[in-house]
Amino acid sequence: MSSTTRNCSRNSTATPSWGREAVLDPTAFLSALRRRGVTAFTGVPCSHVASLINAVASFPEVAYVRATQEGEALAIAAGQWLAGSTACVFSQNSGLGNMVNPLTSLTHPHRIPVPLIVTWRGEPQRPDEPQHVLMGEITRDMLDLLRIGWQVLPAEADRVDATLDEGWRQMEEGGVPYAWVVRRGTFLSTTLHEPSPDRTRTECVRWPAVAQGRGPTRTAALNRILEVVPDDAAIVSTTGMTSRELFTLADRPQHFYLVGAMGSAAAVGLGAALSTSRSVVVIDGDAAALMRLGTLTAVGACQPRNLVHVVLDNGVHDSTGGQRTLAHQADLPAIAMASGYQYVHGCRSLDELGQALRAAVLGSGPAFIHLSIRPGSPASLGRPTVHPADVARRFRDFLTHAPARPSTQT
Repeated sequence: MSSTTRNCSRNSTATPSWGREAVLDPTAFLSALRRRGVTAFTGVPCSHVASLINAVASFPEVAYVRATQEGEALAIAAGQWLAGSTACVFSQNSGLGNMVNPLTSLTHPHRIPVPLIVTWRGEPQRPDEPQHVLMGEITRDMLDLLRIGWQVLPAEADRVDATLDEGWRQMEEGGVPYAWVVRRGTFLSTTLHEPSPDRTRTECVRWPAVAQGRGPTRTAALNRILEVVPDDAAIVSTTGMTSRELFTLADRPQHFYLVGAMGSAAAVGLGAALSTSRSVVVIDGDAAALMRLGTLTAVGACQPRNLVHVVLDNGVHDSTGGQRTLAHQADLPAIAMASGYQYVHGCRSLDELGQALRAAVLGSGPAFIHLSIRPGSPASLGRPTVHPADVARRFRDFLTHAPARPSTQT
């Protein structure tokens, strides 16, 4: 990746946008992104781009996927790229801390390019709140350290196209995210016209929970999933033993193995489900689901009919020696039900898992299926031998051969 843009941006002597009247129309900026293929936005708002987000919420040509956390938003955008769409992530620069893990262990190894809009709170020589001072001083260095190309977004409308073109060129060449850093006062003000959310009824099938550690093995559960899930469905598997076992049992183009970014499987699956007509099955773990529990609310808000979220709950961190998780403290099916999943099923056996999966794939999701399993994995278990970048591209090829459908998020 070229460092020219980063150095030019750092040494620029142009008048900062906060020192003069802003001239950038957020709706025109959205149109410029739309011309480059952006069909959705996701992220956590910041006051520096409040007018841009207001325009996103009111702009009919792009979808707004509300996220609870910046790392979750990045994983959603990665999932949309895997399904052939482009989503732009917006974030306060403080949110870079929340994105470090998926930036380094999801988009980088899988070579997934995602456009980022990052605000510059705490910009040096610009008064701001004390909590923004340090991040403001290190924002540029942090992007450089993460090997993310970046530019300061100009406030002049006649410079925007060249800036965006350079970012898209670097994303195409490097296959990694690119960031536009936004100063205070870059965008003109806009009024928010945001529709009220609708809550929908959830069907919940619950049975007395099976005690953690007394269910079937993970291998048996994965085999049952492979038997039941149609061949035209995509599968996203969480990091650790789940992806390793799935790869060992059956390596197929429709499998996307997370090798890092623990907790991001549901967000990747959500992004993919919003941009494909195929069924998307996420195979998650209890600790991973708890790590980014907010993603369940994002799924409930977006209501992807083709998403099936399976949690195999063994109550331990199997990959690191079997330490106990906090899953015993949480009722995951109840949380999914409260978050807005359309179909929730707590299973007691492999047969019930198969029945729930068949109903979920044929029915109207999003669906959440929970099964308690016993700890442990096969001895001498290998790891995926296909490079993550190749896994991502064959998975993308698989999904993009399906007829695309418009996103239906609210």
